[in-house]
Amino acid sequence: MFLLSKLFWVFAQPLSFAFLLCALAAVLVFAGWRRLGGLSAFLTALVLFVTLFTTTGTVALQVLEDRFPKPAQEPQPVTCMVVLGGVLENEVTTVRGGVELNQAADRFVEALRLARNHPEARILISGGDGSISGKYEGEAQASERFFSAFGISADRLVKENASRTTYENTLNTAELLKAQGLEHCLLITSAFHMPRSMGLFRAAGIEVAPWPVDYRTSGVVHLSLDFTQPALNAQLTTTAAREWMSLTAYYLAGRIGSFFPG
Repeated sequence: MFLLSKLFWVFAQPLSFAFLLCALAAVLVFAGWRRLGGLSAFLTALVLFVTLFTTTGTVALQVLEDRFPKPAQEPQPVTCMVVLGGVLENEVTTVRGGVELNQAADRFVEALRLARNHPEARILISGGDGSISGKYEGEAQASERFFSAFGISADRLVKENASRTTYENTLNTAELLKAQGLEHCLLITSAFHMPRSMGLFRAAGIEVAPWPVDYRTSGVVHLSLDFTQPALNAQLTTTAAREWMSLTAYYLAGRIGSFFPG
């Protein structure tokens, strides 16, 4: 299932889908089916236009981010937090060493801030190597270098280094929380990722408090044309498409109890 989902996403993301439609259009035209080829070319242009020159992806991502608002105040006390992986550039970190953060770095940065404000809190880092090859260093293992560089003792960390997907995050984290006797943790992950994550943790019977970070939208964007930032529009559309597809797949597979947990 893991490999299948990875391969599916290679072709299902918007720009890959547009390429497949374009290739199909060329084949149909060369085969003499000009009308079908023209239709495929039109669909290619439509997918590219929506992806590059509208705020569709931004709005779709914004809906996800708004599902679990961040509380105005920190709970008192914070005794533990679960931080989901997806923060490190695993390939770069494995080869070059050190800690190379990606766009989701807020997950670690916020966990660090909370850890410094609540020195009694334990930090469970959940995330292994999510690549198809499986040959890179897991995020939980590499996270020790990040937190220790800022004075967080290694004995405060609980490392779950085997999971490759959010579903595996949940299963493996449930076992570790039970083994460590940790309850009522904050769940720290990207805001757009929070609905699926909370749905999985609820299905597993794990009580966590959502603590969303890594917002990618302002929260006030409306559906419109946008010719100013096609590269960013494509990035946001890709992120939104992946998360909505994952929610759909997890719901159909019975892994979450509702299509859009809230």
